[in-house]
Amino acid sequence: MRKPSRRFALTAFTTAALLAPMIAVAPAKAAPSGAHVVEKKQRGMHRTDLEIKSEAMNGTVPVTVLSPGGAAPRGTLYMLDGADAGEKVSDWITKGGAGEFFAGRNVNVVLPAGGAGSFYTNWIRKDGELGKPQWETFLTEELPKVIAAQFGSNGRNAVMGLSMGGQSAFALASRHPELYRGVASLSGCPPVSEPANEAYVRTTVAKGGGNADNMWGRTGSKQWKAHDPSLRLEALRGKALFLSAGSGAVGPLDLTAKRDPKEGPADAQIAAGSALEVGAYRCSLQFAAKLSSEGINFTPGFRLIGTHSWDYWKRDLPNAWATLGPAIS
Repeated sequence: MRKPSRRFALTAFTTAALLAPMIAVAPAKAAPSGAHVVEKKQRGMHRTDLEIKSEAMNGTVPVTVLSPGGAAPRGTLYMLDGADAGEKVSDWITKGGAGEFFAGRNVNVVLPAGGAGSFYTNWIRKDGELGKPQWETFLTEELPKVIAAQFGSNGRNAVMGLSMGGQSAFALASRHPELYRGVASLSGCPPVSEPANEAYVRTTVAKGGGNADNMWGRTGSKQWKAHDPSLRLEALRGKALFLSAGSGAVGPLDLTAKRDPKEGPADAQIAAGSALEVGAYRCSLQFAAKLSSEGINFTPGFRLIGTHSWDYWKRDLPNAWATLGPAIS
């Protein structure tokens, strides 16, 4: 599997995403279903790092699993990164505090790495930069079997993601409603069928050096529509749903956050995070309105302040888990 470019340090939205249009469409052809563990490292009492050989991905995929141990069947939560996903270890581990938060909880938490700029979907054509990832097949057909065999499962699953991964989580749940009982998006943009939303997708992929035409085809194609959960709302009815985003207003957490100087001046980083979160907020509210119009219940986590940053996503994680946990226990 060809690794995505690491030339960008963006999560999921760009300012351009606030302006342009978008469209959606039909499922990609599934790749072969087969995966097995080729390397297993115990990183702690409750953390295991796996290298999984995947037929669908045509290579190995790094996956971290947080588990309380033992073979007792338990629910499984899949957690997806944003557009700047870590190559070897999920950002939820290195930046999001997932290890600490889930310590002692009776759940298998599955965190794949290496999904930067991919939208965790099956690409329809080989891309010069990103290759031809088949994430959907890996996540929905191959990986659940591996997790069940290695760690046990009660057959109840949920999926959540931040930013790019938030869109992916709702797309996967709407396309595989039999697999997931709950889904959560933190600062994501689930709909992809309107100009501003499609611009977000295309810009996110382009920042990784990829071409979204190789992912879902041209604007208006069947693949775009097939990956838009706002066009598949009935598949989400009855599930535990959580949606969160901040307004983009700068708050105390932004002013005290530790920042990487390599990413530029602090004020520029704050401004960029604010602009990105404005887009996430608009899009998430739009999706929430569509759910409400169809009488589909969800738990809102919208905040009056907050930018596109881990300081806020760490705060959102307990609220998302409070919604998803009971659905898979």
